[in-house]
Amino acid sequence: MDNTFLTQITNGTIEDVETGRNGSFVLVSYRDCPNCGMDNQTIRLNVSNNTVILDENHNRIPLRTLQKGMTVNAAFSNATTRSIPPQAAAYVIQIVGRALQEEVTVGRIVDVDRQNRSFTTISDGRLSSVVRYNLAEDAQILNNFGRPMNFANLVPGLRVRVRHAAFMTMSIPPQTTAFEVRVI
Repeated sequence: MDNTFLTQITNGTIEDVETGRNGSFVLVSYRDCPNCGMDNQTIRLNVSNNTVILDENHNRIPLRTLQKGMTVNAAFSNATTRSIPPQAAAYVIQIVGRALQEEVTVGRIVDVDRQNRSFTTISDGRLSSVVRYNLAEDAQILNNFGRPMNFANLVPGLRVRVRHAAFMTMSIPPQTTAFEVRVI
């Protein structure tokens, strides 16, 4: 779009979303803005009933779907306030990436499946806390000094801190994807 009344940003990050009596806005930080002239900017996009909000598949979605950490492309008015951060009317906001949801769990390894690159832990000795972790392709395995170590060095009895996906299967034991394993 080449329009003198329109500014676009690509791959901005949502810093805040707010809806109130005085209107709704999305605070976006960005680096890539052709016509803006500066890097590492923040803008408050004022959302109205005319603002088109789209998901990754170009489907219209409500404002409440937008969350902090999402990556968005946006088109907004060239007429901005001189406030800090500047404000502008938002025309289009489209999600291009969502923040990865993850959690951290500490437990003791009770089983290692070398063939499937997975291991099982238990936390606090409770059977209800048993979880099987399937290592992601790019998962990091670190020793207690924070140095990389091989999967072959994970053995039952080690106490580990696992950074993993927020979802778990309904299987017994539940399973999830591990992104980082650190011996503690």
